[in-house]
Amino acid sequence: MKPDKLIELCKNKVVWIQTHNFPDPDAISTAFGLQKLLEEYNIDSRICHEGQIDKLSSVKLLTLCGIEMSPYDTIVNEMKPDDMIILVDCQKNNGNTTDFVGDELAAIDHHPTVVQIDYEYSDLRITGACASIIAEYYKDLDLVPETKVATALMYGLRMDTLQLSRGVTEFDIDMLGFLFPYTDRKLLAELETNNMEFTDLRAYGEAIENARVFGKVCLSFLDFICPDALVAALSDFFLALAEAEVVIIFAKRDGGYKFSFRSERSDVNAGTLAAEVLEGWGNGGGHASMAGGFVANDKFPSTDMYLFDAVQEKAIGLIKEKYPQIL
Repeated sequence: MKPDKLIELCKNKVVWIQTHNFPDPDAISTAFGLQKLLEEYNIDSRICHEGQIDKLSSVKLLTLCGIEMSPYDTIVNEMKPDDMIILVDCQKNNGNTTDFVGDELAAIDHHPTVVQIDYEYSDLRITGACASIIAEYYKDLDLVPETKVATALMYGLRMDTLQLSRGVTEFDIDMLGFLFPYTDRKLLAELETNNMEFTDLRAYGEAIENARVFGKVCLSFLDFICPDALVAALSDFFLALAEAEVVIIFAKRDGGYKFSFRSERSDVNAGTLAAEVLEGWGNGGGHASMAGGFVANDKFPSTDMYLFDAVQEKAIGLIKEKYPQIL
């Protein structure tokens, strides 16, 4: 759908832009870019989210680009049932998208659809980054993005594609080319450097200590609460091993466990694998190369087995049955 249809839909409405829970740079930059685009048409909006923003890269993006986001618990009494919500980098009924009070009339996302929803406006397509879709809106509408908007979108695009090495499409490259003349290279460099904190070393140390390799599959477990974004970063870290082509990592999170899946094989879809491994326990899904999931504390089967052993037994058993070529 064309962005002018979204603009028409937003007119005369109270508009909220909702990201997925625990938003990452792609989600944040997408929301920011859309917010500033709507301002060009005198449409005010506010960005909202559920979950803590605990990744240093996300915090730096908010700070350096002056982006304001409202946690849901701070605006729940302001949002009304007939307010319009635009979902970005997520879709309704996904496991990482809390159902807010407002009406989800629109969705802009680059993930596979889990539950079909009839939005009044939807732009759902498989791309490396959701930020690329917003960049195209500026191009289609002949708008020049503000410097901070272009830089944020460029950063979100580069981060979600792991510096153009994961899930990137020709469309993403085209949008990178569109954004490049408008970006602040000094600001972009500041965003992309020093994105690890000293406390992250504990997670890397335990993940390395707990790592187990079965054929081309690497599993690991963090027995403490760890930011979702760091769990994802650890998955990418292990995928760099010569021995690992599929990675499964999980860590404690408030109320349960966060899972991260990675695959660099064309015959193993990470999103499908996540859904299969977590079926009956929780929910999982995502892209062919990267996916995630969550299992609540009370959803794991009652067992005397060490939790990591239970996950290993289920995951490796399923892989032996469906993907024996990687063991």
